[in-house]
Amino acid sequence: MPFKDLLKKKDKGEEQQQDTAAAEEQPVFLFMRSDTNTQELIRPPTFSSHNTPDDPPYADTRNESKTSRLFKGRSRSGSVVSTASVSSRASQKSNTKSPNSRRLSERLHLKKAEPTSESVPQDLPDIQLATGEEDGGDGAESQWEKRATMLARKNEQSRSRPATPLGGSTTDLGSFNDMSISGRPGSAGRHESVVSTKQTDDNIQEAIRLHEAGELVTSTSMFGRLADPNGENNALSQVLYGLALRHGWGCKPDPAEAVKYLSEAASNAASVEDLALQAGMKKGGAAKGELVLAIFELANCFRHGWGVQIDKFAAKQYYETAANLGDTDAMNEVAWCYMEGFGCKKDKYAAAKYYRFAEQAGSKTLGNSWIWKEKYDPDKTVPKKSK
Repeated sequence: MPFKDLLKKKDKGEEQQQDTAAAEEQPVFLFMRSDTNTQELIRPPTFSSHNTPDDPPYADTRNESKTSRLFKGRSRSGSVVSTASVSSRASQKSNTKSPNSRRLSERLHLKKAEPTSESVPQDLPDIQLATGEEDGGDGAESQWEKRATMLARKNEQSRSRPATPLGGSTTDLGSFNDMSISGRPGSAGRHESVVSTKQTDDNIQEAIRLHEAGELVTSTSMFGRLADPNGENNALSQVLYGLALRHGWGCKPDPAEAVKYLSEAASNAASVEDLALQAGMKKGGAAKGELVLAIFELANCFRHGWGVQIDKFAAKQYYETAANLGDTDAMNEVAWCYMEGFGCKKDKYAAAKYYRFAEQAGSKTLGNSWIWKEKYDPDKTVPKKSK
């Protein structure tokens, strides 16, 4: 071989060695793909003999993600992309939503079911107010009282009749007058005994006095005898005896039995008020106070789960009915329901209305000055309808 060719071959060999040395001195870059929980080392493709089709050369199986294992190293989109790019594409896709696209529920004409309750009639009528009539008008009041009687009837259907109270007091009850309207114990008719006579009123006042004096056992025993469905069957006494059972005043607490007596009181009072409404009495009859009180206390039971399952929808309906029949505590409670969306949709306008009613009735709540803002003033020119 000529000497000239040997020199060329030598020079070429030295250049290859220099290139190899330079390649070995170059820095090595590692490409990582990571998310919140895992990280993955991405290697450039090689064609080593130890690689197999099922073992992708660019995936480091020492720390692969769950998603990578699920798709055996392949990205769901078909190529290796970053999390940011996936999010960007998803965002662009959502922003370019077709104007004709609708929710599945809309396509299938599905609507959210209206709230229901076993203690609220499904055919409960709306309260219709004539033009210019205020919420407290005689026409509205008679409608609310009709609604109260319907709630009482419905609630009675889901409760069994309370048992006769057992006498648990050893205290002398000689001052307790157990005479009914006709002069014989337990002989009063169902509707007659609901409305208090003078003797019954005296006995109730005596039981209340004993309660306030701390003689809870004697007081509760008296309430029980007056509340007995097979005896006096007095609606107010049934409410008071129900409260004693609920809170354990002079007896063992029994919330479930308390609900039965409160339900019996509401039903008894409703029977009297039905007759009054049928007779054309727009503001109710002699048992209206007992009916409103029983409805309010049943609302408390539904709200807190005292003796019954918590029923938000029923609690709100009972509170609102009692509020529109003049109970100031119920006005504050239904206003709270509207503020919190308890058993109904949130409605600050309705909340302001009932908070105003409560303040006008003498029950002011601190921090509620917002209810008197002009934007919450009722529009009296538009007939209102309340559910």
